[in-house]
Amino acid sequence: MVGYDPGAQGTALSPEEAALAGSAAGMVTRALISPFDVLKIRFQLQIERVSSQRPEGKYSGLFQAACCIHSEEGLSAFWKGHIPAQLLSIGFGAVQFASFECLTEVVHKSTPYDSQTAGVHFICGGLAACSATVVCQPLDTLRTRFAAQGEPKVYRNLRHAVSTMCRSEGGLTFYRGLCPTLMAVFPYAGLQFFFYNVFKKLLAPPPNAGKSGGGLRSLVCGSGAGMISKTITYPFDLFKKRLQVGGFETARVHFGQVRSYRGLVDCMVQIAKEEGVRGFFKGLSPSLVKAALSTGFTFFWYEFFLNAMHNLKEREREQKTSPKT
Repeated sequence: MVGYDPGAQGTALSPEEAALAGSAAGMVTRALISPFDVLKIRFQLQIERVSSQRPEGKYSGLFQAACCIHSEEGLSAFWKGHIPAQLLSIGFGAVQFASFECLTEVVHKSTPYDSQTAGVHFICGGLAACSATVVCQPLDTLRTRFAAQGEPKVYRNLRHAVSTMCRSEGGLTFYRGLCPTLMAVFPYAGLQFFFYNVFKKLLAPPPNAGKSGGGLRSLVCGSGAGMISKTITYPFDLFKKRLQVGGFETARVHFGQVRSYRGLVDCMVQIAKEEGVRGFFKGLSPSLVKAALSTGFTFFWYEFFLNAMHNLKEREREQKTSPKT
């Protein structure tokens, strides 16, 4: 069960255990969906129109882009920036789920609202994601820079990237795009938890049906929640990526046109003028595939690890209470 469950107070998990399950879920999920993330970022940063019918830029579709990246940069290119991305996923998952469990518990104990309602999950999920975003934004910026660079590489490794960015752009560069990120992450994460709660209740088995199929339900509910949430909030993710590669234009020249933006509003205006409304949704296709897999696997693995820890605690309790022979 995601969120504080008043019906399971006797076996409630601590925030530390929620953080451990969240970080483990993030780590496993990141390794599986990294290729889709790289494709999404490449599409988001392309100024030219992304179209297989009338190709204008370097990438024109999912299959073409995947083949192009593989032939030019090799299979490992689909895991570019994987180290900062893994650190991001582990840290984000730990902070988000630990915060979410704490917030839902506070709401249930301090307000008249039930912690298992969809509305509470929306608010608590959004706030938990915002706290995780502030903590992990520097890693997200590093992940974007690594995924965006082609060959030859601008950054040799994580340490070189950090030192180069600090020296040439200053420490605040790690928080580029934080404003649109927070604007997007609250409704995005909130809607993820909201729809996951709704779908889990809709697909809940009858009381006498047992617990079989719980993992599959988590995967399906999480995938649906991720796709709906991503579609609604996608433009803000694109703005964030465009702002994060500011000052990184030289490494982007051979991918096509590059642009510099003075801030969020200027970014929105320039994209609307040059690329039209469709420009706000560049890279949506791989992003939806990634969102379905990412959110589905995150909730699946989170509940899997929670159940594993719950079963382990129950086994230890039984061993302590059972009479010694």
